Amino acid sequence: MKKPGKFFYPLIIMAVFEAVAVALWITKDNIFYLFNFSYIGLSVSLGIFLYIAGNKHARRVVQLLVGLYMLVYLGLMRRENMQIEGFWYFLFTGVFEAATIHYAVAKIFGPLIFGRGWCGYACWTAMVLDFLPYKVPENPRRKLGWIRYVTFALSIIFVSALFLAKAADIEKIMFWAFIAGNIAYYAAGIALAFLFRDNRAFCKYICPVTVFLKPASYFSAIRIKCKKDRCVNCGRCRSVCPMNVDMTDNSRKRKNGTECILCMECVKNCPKDAL
Repeated sequence: MKKPGKFFYPLIIMAVFEAVAVALWITKDNIFYLFNFSYIGLSVSLGIFLYIAGNKHARRVVQLLVGLYMLVYLGLMRRENMQIEGFWYFLFTGVFEAATIHYAVAKIFGPLIFGRGWCGYACWTAMVLDFLPYKVPENPRRKLGWIRYVTFALSIIFVSALFLAKAADIEKIMFWAFIAGNIAYYAAGIALAFLFRDNRAFCKYICPVTVFLKPASYFSAIRIKCKKDRCVNCGRCRSVCPMNVDMTDNSRKRKNGTECILCMECVKNCPKDAL
């Protein structure tokens, strides 16, 4: 049987997103979902196409297309809190809209298929942090991952307190929480990047969303694997990985295995095409 052409894969991704777009449009009776998921699907498919074509900026193109859309259009213009507190807000109100759909697709169930791909291609926080100078960590990873569970708990406590206090105009509060949260995330992310000489320090130690992403990512269907018969153990893949993942180990229990953001730096830098 003839194998599909390499540019067949962007079409498959686009078809999947279109299926989700149409399904949500019909079930929710809201054409916004048709536009939303069609746009994201087109952006991701374009990135895959550019990567296959050898464009070195492919991932950054997707980051900017999706990240700016989520931050500027959905967050600032439509005034929807797309951060974790927005998810808790809609969840507590029992409404399957906006942030709850986003989290279900991108951060809770989606990672069973594409792992931490959200972090590598769509996160508007990482979109900015990846412009900083420390793309490859210059120091060993620190044992500070527990902080993410603190920020995760604080997000629940914050939204719960608003409901328990029966705060007036809670939607307005959630919008300003989105603004303040982003400012805090960017400030902390940039400070940590320069302090630890690591652009992705925020992702590794503070980001509360990773509490959702990590468990599902363990079972991810799309993973980077090492062809042992080609690998010469040069260590190049480990040295360029922004998340300190050991890609030479194919076990799901490999070092920092649930941290892989599918950035493909290890694949591009392997001298033996072993990944």
